[in-house]
Amino acid sequence: MSHQVTITRTTTSTTTSAILINTGYLKSWAGLLKFFELLLGTACVGMICYVADNRSYRYYLDVPERFFMLMSVAFLIGTFCLLLSCILSLSAGTVIAKTVYEVIYHGLAFILYLAASLTLLIEVQKYTSRYSSSTDIKLYQAASIVGLVNTVLYLMSTVFAYRSYKFV
Repeated sequence: MSHQVTITRTTTSTTTSAILINTGYLKSWAGLLKFFELLLGTACVGMICYVADNRSYRYYLDVPERFFMLMSVAFLIGTFCLLLSCILSLSAGTVIAKTVYEVIYHGLAFILYLAASLTLLIEVQKYTSRYSSSTDIKLYQAASIVGLVNTVLYLMSTVFAYRSYKFV
């Protein structure tokens, strides 16, 4: 018995101007680490810029302060760009994680943030006994300690990025 079948093909194309946001990336370990690195980096930049703007020039922390500020701002911008690209792109989070870029970036951030935080903390300790009640000294200490915590987060990100890169 024969049948007559009619096949109709319809092709539709849609364009959307909506921006798709990958909110699932913030639920992953890599996304959470980048988010907290961004928050702590913002706190570091805020504290060090406040002290730099309001200091009384009785401390000789010019070089450690500038080095810490430079590292904080550089990695704040880099981490922001990485996080933003992973959130705004549905595939960037998985693609970037499989490249060596994240291993190099987070490894370099770990080393330089560690150097900047320790340099600032060691230099601040020289003035702590003389100016222990100074708000500037307390903010320098707080910024360097937050920088050390951020260093630990960058180390964890380096480990996760290395594992993700090695298992490709």
